[in-house]
Amino acid sequence: MGDLLMAGEKSGTRIEGVMAAIADRIAARSLAPGARLPSVRSFAKTMQVSVSTVVEAYERLAAEGVIRARPGSGFYVCGPLAPLSLSDIGPRLEGDVDPLRISRQSLEAGDDVLKPGCGWLPPSWMPEAALRRAMRTLARTAGGGVFANYGTQLGLPPLRQLLARRMGEHGIAASPDQIVLMESGTQAIDLICRFLIEPGDTVLVDDPCYFNFLALLRAHRANIVGVPYTPSGPDIELFGQALERHRPRLYITNSAIHNPTGATLSPVTAHRLLKLADASDLIIVEDDIFADFEQMPAPRLAAYDGLDRVIHIGSFSKTLSASVRCGFIAARPDWIDGLVDLKVATNFSGSQLAPEILFSALKDGGYRKHMEGLRARLAKTMGETIPRLEALGIVPWLKPQAGMFLWCRLPEGIEAVAVARACFAEGIILAPGNAFSQMDSAGSFLRFNVAQSTDTRIFAALETAMRNLRGRG
Repeated sequence: MGDLLMAGEKSGTRIEGVMAAIADRIAARSLAPGARLPSVRSFAKTMQVSVSTVVEAYERLAAEGVIRARPGSGFYVCGPLAPLSLSDIGPRLEGDVDPLRISRQSLEAGDDVLKPGCGWLPPSWMPEAALRRAMRTLARTAGGGVFANYGTQLGLPPLRQLLARRMGEHGIAASPDQIVLMESGTQAIDLICRFLIEPGDTVLVDDPCYFNFLALLRAHRANIVGVPYTPSGPDIELFGQALERHRPRLYITNSAIHNPTGATLSPVTAHRLLKLADASDLIIVEDDIFADFEQMPAPRLAAYDGLDRVIHIGSFSKTLSASVRCGFIAARPDWIDGLVDLKVATNFSGSQLAPEILFSALKDGGYRKHMEGLRARLAKTMGETIPRLEALGIVPWLKPQAGMFLWCRLPEGIEAVAVARACFAEGIILAPGNAFSQMDSAGSFLRFNVAQSTDTRIFAALETAMRNLRGRG
């Protein structure tokens, strides 16, 4: 401890040395959030400084929000600090799994935290140079209105024309006037829910499904019903039973690359699904956010349906930039005015800058080259991650054709929540299966993002956690 004080004296004062010693203890978890600090007198003795020095150091740390004083009791560590403490996650991982907890952990954690449970690519995998080039071009050529005005109600016309051409490559016939630009894919789903459902309406989801679908539907007070998902799409027999029993208004799904399983919808399942939807007056929301990760195009429900009862949405946050927020909705013509009215009511007309940057980046041939390289890189990383997990007894539910996700079953008797908690204590964020399951049927599963699973510390922590859990059993 004397070395810490000397370091503090070289860089400043004895007070700063005491502050550094406390900060180091907090960072090392020897003082956890909520823990009581040593008394002023005992710490002054430990640090070999005066009582007044420790008092001043504690007061400064309290002013910075690192610790807090409790009259008559002493000083306590505030928390949680980034990365989040295990005590913050603990109650949320008992029983029900909070479907937003994984995202909050990943977004708030520091750069030293490993994130195999998150749903996005590492920043170093994104085309930053292309975005910089797009912004320079925009700054040089665009009029001043781009940086100051609202966007149009439908959104930037050239971008909607480009999106219409891109959808046409997947067999989806949509005119630019059937496309509404949004701030994100998430906002698109939120707007559709506002447009089509009332509190208490039933919505079908895949089980497992992207956990943010569950969070959004709960915010809209929908009655959520899960249908088991298979390697070729939803279980058609059980889907039909759910339609008869619950009379749902919507079904929300991925078709290209399913999140979290990595599965792809088969043509046979797609046709049967649409036949059931037509007979039951069901509206389908098809989230196509992972379209550009595909090696071989999967069937699109919107293509088979002709955008009649299927609403097609997407964005580029997974492939281009999570900061340049821009998504879209493609829907039947008679729904567009109602969707635009809701867009204006909830977000006015949205940004003009983000669509301009996105359009500039997409029309550049560099985006296609970026995606070619990204698909190859993901395929290589997928091939490296699977055997590492299998060596630990963690088995993929299927081996995806493309994308970043692996949906994996843990060895018999090992619960995903317990593994996630143990790994979180080591600075590793995992995604327990029941966060994705409305039916709480995935307690032995974890979702891995292979792009975020390249660090060997992840596999060492998994091995230790499972060995310890087996020992307790």
